[in-house]
Amino acid sequence: MEYLPILVLVFSFIGLLLIGVPVAWSIAISSLLTMMVSISALPALTTVSQRIGTGLDSFALLAIPFFILSGQLMNKGGIAHRLIDFAKTLVGSLPGGLALINVISAMLMGAIAGSAMASASAMGSILGPEMEKEGYSKEFGAAVNVTSSTIGLVIPPSNVLIVYSLASGGVSIAALFLAGYIPGILTGLFLMIVAALWAKKKNYKRGKRSSLKEIISTFIKAFPSLMLLVVVIGGIVAGIFTATEASAIAVLYTLVLGFWYKEIKTQDLPQILLDSCGTTAIVMLLIGASMSMSWVMSFENIPQDISTTLLALSDNPIVILLIINLLLLFVGIFMDMTPAVLIFTPIFLPIITKLGMDPVQFGIIMILNLCIGLCTPPVGSVLFVGVGIANTTIEKVVKPLLPMFLAMIVSLLLITYLPELTLWLPRVFGLL
Repeated sequence: MEYLPILVLVFSFIGLLLIGVPVAWSIAISSLLTMMVSISALPALTTVSQRIGTGLDSFALLAIPFFILSGQLMNKGGIAHRLIDFAKTLVGSLPGGLALINVISAMLMGAIAGSAMASASAMGSILGPEMEKEGYSKEFGAAVNVTSSTIGLVIPPSNVLIVYSLASGGVSIAALFLAGYIPGILTGLFLMIVAALWAKKKNYKRGKRSSLKEIISTFIKAFPSLMLLVVVIGGIVAGIFTATEASAIAVLYTLVLGFWYKEIKTQDLPQILLDSCGTTAIVMLLIGASMSMSWVMSFENIPQDISTTLLALSDNPIVILLIINLLLLFVGIFMDMTPAVLIFTPIFLPIITKLGMDPVQFGIIMILNLCIGLCTPPVGSVLFVGVGIANTTIEKVVKPLLPMFLAMIVSLLLITYLPELTLWLPRVFGLL
């Protein structure tokens, strides 16, 4: 086993991050330095540059800017208010009603918008002040908001599932989308149980019970927003259009919906497009740099070396999967989701394939692992958004966050060791 390329890659990447170099540039520079272990500087620079370019040459990646734009349109289009009103009628009267509303609304908003940041921002801004008014601590509200906002990355449509499909060499996007539903809903239920128990312990106030008329009324108002999931996922699964075409349809649908709700005006569109372009540029630079690192690792046989080492530790699949989960949880603490998926999928995929696990199941396991990382410092972007909106500090949010983390980890272990939770729906629809 050749250790030098691994040492150069790991230490240069960590060193660059520690001195404040942006993640995308840290990935690209450490890839270049690793390449220079085997070949001279000019060919190494040319190869890495070429790989950044060719890494973006994929039809499937066209879906990402469209889903980002549809997410921006949803965030500005009044969808969050209608989803929250609907969630209130369903669970508002239960213990910790407002916390449960936050979880359900974040699941719906995250699934529709496909963005944990958008969900955390919308839910925190709307529900945060209301929870405080009802006597909930702002730290508990922030903890619920932060963890529940990430579930939308597991429930489709999700950009990061498209990225995993690319990194894994073409795992079916439709199968991944369907595979995310049960794990996402299961994780949300566990978070709701923890939130209800915490609220009962702290004796937080319950809301009033909604009448059937109120439930039907709020459902009708939220129905057009919820139909987006049916249109996008239904169209992909039925083979009417591809994931990329579905993303364009999502943009058209949300644009019409925003104007119909009268929340978006023509003069808002330039800023929405500009924000979407900025987010897309960041994501695409990360993808290009990560694809170059993935290729360099393959060139240096790093995935094969790690695979051999891991499989030499034990021949027990339970132990190997537990080690992979721990490694991914650790990676999620220090690395953003998109580069982590692109870099570590080629490393772990050969291992789980040898263990007999379906790549679709592993994709959901990986995403849920990295979702937990989004809620942890020092790189937890959703944590920073949630804490900032709640106007509190990370130190104060840690205590209510810990039981939420435990709920997510229990869900992760169930999904890891019970394959049917992930694979049942894709099998029902004949995608596996």
